[in-house]
Amino acid sequence: MNNVLSIQSHVVFGHAGNSAAVFPMRRMGVNVWPLNTVQFSNHTQYGRWTGSAVDAGELTRVIEGVGAIGVLSRCNAVLSGYLGAPDQAAAVVEIVRMVKAVNPKALYYCDPVMGAATGCIVEPGIQEFLVTTMPGISDAMTPNHVELQKLTGRTIETVEEAVEACRELIARGPKVVLVKHLIDRNSRADTFNMLAVTESQAWFAQRPLYPFARQPVGVGDLTSAVFLARTLLGDSVRGALEHSLAAVNAVVKTTYEAGRYELEIVAAQEEIAHPTELFPALAVHAE
Repeated sequence: MNNVLSIQSHVVFGHAGNSAAVFPMRRMGVNVWPLNTVQFSNHTQYGRWTGSAVDAGELTRVIEGVGAIGVLSRCNAVLSGYLGAPDQAAAVVEIVRMVKAVNPKALYYCDPVMGAATGCIVEPGIQEFLVTTMPGISDAMTPNHVELQKLTGRTIETVEEAVEACRELIARGPKVVLVKHLIDRNSRADTFNMLAVTESQAWFAQRPLYPFARQPVGVGDLTSAVFLARTLLGDSVRGALEHSLAAVNAVVKTTYEAGRYELEIVAAQEEIAHPTELFPALAVHAE
């Protein structure tokens, strides 16, 4: 059994952060240890919410407690997402160090949530930490288009430029970069693009973009979780990309057809585990 320590936000209502990531990974057969960075009533794009960030020291103390009962070595991967304060980012670095100290084979997947373009509210200072520190300790990063631009300090308009940016990021540490949502000027406006890149491979895939009145939140959190889970379950980078795209498409399609705003993760759970509508990934050869 694979075990993932998932360090993300938690919302009581709806699906974002761990509330979008934990159940899908468990549904695919991966055990999850949720560590919540914040507890909010709902995600921040409603414009109002209650709750607060967890003290950064509390995050590390909780994992010290896990280590004290002798089970931290069973952790196969750490996944981090939304952080509620800059010192939480430093706590994540310490937690990754703690896990890798007892299990050197454990992976660290960083979902560098920076807000801004999505309307997600992120505290000042977090972006700088994600840009300067996280690439050097990550085994994989899962940015969206805007986050990839911020991580590399370059403008990206095409798939080829995105591959080049991913390779630049890979040179700083991670072995895999998954671009959860890529904006490509050469793609049709009604398509949703994803890209997975390693030092020697690049795979590009598309699914339909559904015309929501307002796009649901948590799609990126769901995507990163499924991609990590499928990797732990033995998929190749291409296979994990294809499964992620198909599973997320099923959730988003179900949500759109139901006329809902919050992701219909539970309703689409069988498709998360065993998607039936597949989208082949194509190899990209960038100069």
